[in-house]
Amino acid sequence: MLLDKDIREPLFEFLESKFGRIRILEEVVMGRSRSDVIMVAPEMIYGIEIKSDADTYVRLSRQVKDYDRYFDRNIIVAGSSHGVHIKEHVPDHWGIITVEENGNDPDFYILRYPSDNKKVNLKKKLEFLWRPELYELQKKMGMYKYKDKSKAFVIEKMISLIPERISRKEFDIAVSDLLIERDYTRVEETLAQFRKG
Repeated sequence: MLLDKDIREPLFEFLESKFGRIRILEEVVMGRSRSDVIMVAPEMIYGIEIKSDADTYVRLSRQVKDYDRYFDRNIIVAGSSHGVHIKEHVPDHWGIITVEENGNDPDFYILRYPSDNKKVNLKKKLEFLWRPELYELQKKMGMYKYKDKSKAFVIEKMISLIPERISRKEFDIAVSDLLIERDYTRVEETLAQFRKG
């Protein structure tokens, strides 16, 4: 029986081999759920839910709704005990990767590639950015700084300028680039610099 902890690291290697340049973020809050994995690719953000052999489907319907609000594409990684029925539990646009035990290392199989999620809410997607990162995007879009305004205000204003100031594709690439390049070792310094102006 494969558990979540047995799946994660080999999964990240598998994803890098299939998708190329990516950044992995783990256990990020989104709505009323927590995403197991966020995979940031150069042009989009993927939400990845892991259902190990020890997991049930009890919370999955709620999780699917939250993932669909936040991510451009979604994937479920299902242990072999879920392989037969997993298609019944996620929408058709979700990708499905099955994982099976194979000696010491799990084997991954792409059962279905994900397609574009038409329900993604750009405001929710932008919640993943820190305020200084939003400012970098504002500069790219030629927006006023709005230093005294809330993050929610800036996000609302930004969304209203797509596609007049920036195409949706350019926007998605810029958001991904900010998340891929994020330096967690400089969090405090980055935020302090932004607050100083």
